[in-house]
Amino acid sequence: MILYLDTSALVKKYLEEVGSKDIISLWKESMAIATSSITYAETMASFHRKKREANLYENIINTTIDSFQKDWESFVRVEVNNSLNEMINKIVALYPLRGFDAIHLASALIIHARVPQTFLFACFDQRLLKAANTEGLNTFPDKFE
Repeated sequence: MILYLDTSALVKKYLEEVGSKDIISLWKESMAIATSSITYAETMASFHRKKREANLYENIINTTIDSFQKDWESFVRVEVNNSLNEMINKIVALYPLRGFDAIHLASALIIHARVPQTFLFACFDQRLLKAANTEGLNTFPDKFE
């Protein structure tokens, strides 16, 4: 299985949140993790925001960042380019998504179209999940409330 993680799903592997156990389990079952190249910036911002808001110790956040950066090298990453932008134009015309969410959906659709393996799109954003379902992607969770 190819597991596509948007940022809301990816951070759950590194920071304990609702859904973390499920993401870790799916991660272990997958043959590859896919995401957009923008996920790096979003994830790093999430880690540092969590550090500020939860008063995490510097060594804890540094260990988390190190783990993420090691994993990052193995991810299948979709770069933002002209062909992705064309798909983003279509997506934002159809769905009320934020810009980064449109990038994630377009990235997932491109990978899904190019690989024959089972594909699962994981996110924890209701609008993005609904759009992904409408586009025919298998999603996790099936519903998000």
